[in-house]
Amino acid sequence: MKYKIKHSTTYSYADFVSLCQNQARLTPKTNRAQICHSSRIDIEPPANYLQEFTDYFDNKVTAFEIATQHKKLKVTMTSEVELLLSANINLVDTDMPWQEARDIVAKANTYQLLKTSEFILPSQYTPFVQGIKEYALTSFLADISLICGCKDLMARIFHEFQYDPGFTTISTPLSVVFAQKRGVCQDFAHFAIACLRSIGLAARYVSGYIETMPPEGEEKLAGADATHAWFSVFVPRFGWVDFDPTNNVMPNEQHITLAVGRDFSDVTPLKGVVFGGGTQLLDVAVDMIRLE
Repeated sequence: MKYKIKHSTTYSYADFVSLCQNQARLTPKTNRAQICHSSRIDIEPPANYLQEFTDYFDNKVTAFEIATQHKKLKVTMTSEVELLLSANINLVDTDMPWQEARDIVAKANTYQLLKTSEFILPSQYTPFVQGIKEYALTSFLADISLICGCKDLMARIFHEFQYDPGFTTISTPLSVVFAQKRGVCQDFAHFAIACLRSIGLAARYVSGYIETMPPEGEEKLAGADATHAWFSVFVPRFGWVDFDPTNNVMPNEQHITLAVGRDFSDVTPLKGVVFGGGTQLLDVAVDMIRLE
């Protein structure tokens, strides 16, 4: 299955910006589950400097600078991605008790495991808050497998937490999300990651896209698709496996991975600094179009 993705980010400023420097993580990854066949970035006004590089987490980054005065910045990434639906075909054969997976990563006796062990540690948005380990252990009983435990944790978050886009911002502490059991996809991903890390499992944050379907009988609106977030757990001898607690599914046909990291701070789609501008308005529009 192939998709064409158009992701547009527009900043409108009250006053002129004299200089801006940005990093964009908007190029979909190529991995076991998907292939990014092409990507093109368009920047208005045109960048005076542009360079691409791969960051520490193997995400493709486009760095650019605009030294021309402007009151509006528009960054549009257009990509074509193919999903490989057989990516998890051997997952059942590699599942194991969750304690065994924890112990393998803790020993870190290979380069891959050493890199993976970094995802056991708390991070800026995934601190170990009071009660989170106890919450995690309700899903990870002594005799449960790693995948079954993650599925149970995912389902509990889906059923026990309320999706509320007006309740949190990126600065809302995880302790508040946990106490009120409300938030959005990035809150649920951060919470699940903190749960997994609290019991010694390696978990990472995934940013990407999810296709949205219009109500029956209605046409899909332009820009109506959304950026999304979920989490991955490391399964020894297999690799990273994704779980989406916002929708209680293991991503497959409608999820496209953009970037991965310890938490949102590592994968922000567009971030940077501006000189001037005053107040600003942000508009983001995403279109996912099935090509076949």
